[in-house]
Amino acid sequence: MNQPLILIVEDEESLRRFLVPTLAGQSYQVLWAATASEGLAMARSHNPDLVLLDLGLPDLDGMAVLRELRSWSRKPVIVLSARTQEKDKVRALDQGADDYLAKPFGAAELLARIRVALRHALPSEAPEPAVRSGSLRIDLGRREVSQDGLPVKLTVLEYRLLEALAKRNGKVATHAQLLGEVWGPGGEGHTHYLRIYMAMLRRKLEADPTRPRHLITEPSVGYRLHVDG
Repeated sequence: MNQPLILIVEDEESLRRFLVPTLAGQSYQVLWAATASEGLAMARSHNPDLVLLDLGLPDLDGMAVLRELRSWSRKPVIVLSARTQEKDKVRALDQGADDYLAKPFGAAELLARIRVALRHALPSEAPEPAVRSGSLRIDLGRREVSQDGLPVKLTVLEYRLLEALAKRNGKVATHAQLLGEVWGPGGEGHTHYLRIYMAMLRRKLEADPTRPRHLITEPSVGYRLHVDG
């Protein structure tokens, strides 16, 4: 079986010298580009299984590259950046990044993030069902959400959180489970992510966000989606 192809878009030569042998040593196929334009061209011509994307590129901001990639590809993108402020991480994740790794980072953490991202990208063996909660409908196969028959626009992370709950078909998901599935290894312990994004989801999906009927809190444990029996 062919090993996954990883594209590195990174202008820092010293980091590329670390990344290329690290990934090749795990039997990944590796391509690299030092500019945004080269990276986008390689992404289109080679359709890599995963992209490692630096935000501080010389010719174009990495956020613009991310938006361009997401306009035609759903393959995993892990952002690599020296920008450590939470707002930068949230912005990258909302723009469609699958994960965010702040520089400097170690080989073990990088490889773990890659394994998680590739695992999440594996195709399902059977069509995913649609889940209903009253007037709320979540089509897991089409990745579409509707309320009273009208489409609801969600960000990437909002949808991932809702999807993680919907796939449990009414069962409780713990804080740790949701953080791991939605944010990956970097989300461990950051329960405030859940509070923020759950509040955003409720504002979009609940008639009264203060008295939710779909997205139920299980105190000190996690959340569950109320589904029709």
